[in-house]
Amino acid sequence: MPDIQVDTNAPAIDVQELHKYFGDNQVLTGIDFEVDRGQVVCVIGPSGSGKSTLLRCVNRLEEPTSGKIFVEGVEVTDPDVDLDQLRSRIGMVFQQFNLFPHLTVLDNLTIAQTKVKKRGKDEAREIARATLEKVGLAHREDAYPAHLSGGQQQRIAIARALSMSPDLMLFDEPTSALDPELVGDVLDVMKDLAAEGMTMMVVTHEMGFAREVGHKLVFMDGGVIVEEGDPKEVLGNPQQERTQSFLSKVL
Repeated sequence: MPDIQVDTNAPAIDVQELHKYFGDNQVLTGIDFEVDRGQVVCVIGPSGSGKSTLLRCVNRLEEPTSGKIFVEGVEVTDPDVDLDQLRSRIGMVFQQFNLFPHLTVLDNLTIAQTKVKKRGKDEAREIARATLEKVGLAHREDAYPAHLSGGQQQRIAIARALSMSPDLMLFDEPTSALDPELVGDVLDVMKDLAAEGMTMMVVTHEMGFAREVGHKLVFMDGGVIVEEGDPKEVLGNPQQERTQSFLSKVL
């Protein structure tokens, strides 16, 4: 199958009229949404608002019921799209770290590189070590996940995604499973990525991160986008009553 041809002028993510049902339950209702290249877009909202489902539809971990999604101009929702090739361009970090418990940190970072990217072992290790350096864990390459704190495991999960040289990163509440004192280290890694110009879509409860790092803030509730705009404006002066009510409880 030929390599996917990306459109460098297209938005990084372009969601058009997206609907998603789980059985009779409509979780997303006509979502239109864009992330530009180099943008950090933070998605907030109450549990069950559809924000994680929206994120997971972007790389088709969830199948949209209808609508179209484009990543760098390539239609993700095209039934003939090479999903493996497309996903190799999209880094994904989950709430749970999903590391292989029987592999060392270094092997966790090289396995997909050699199998999916077809990199040689030496090249994969070199890239893995560089990304471990970036997340401040170069000294733990021989450790097994069980011997790491939750915050370290999440930083390893980010490094693993970065080892694949993605064009953009999706984060699904990456700090929600962590003890409060471990959150800062993970957010610092994400801030560094943003400063380097990495395109990021982040589902998060971390309002401080959204305010400081985000270029756009999206508030979702009941499967729709209620309000979006500059994070400082949305957080400081929300226009919609539902946004006001939500933020009054979390800020």
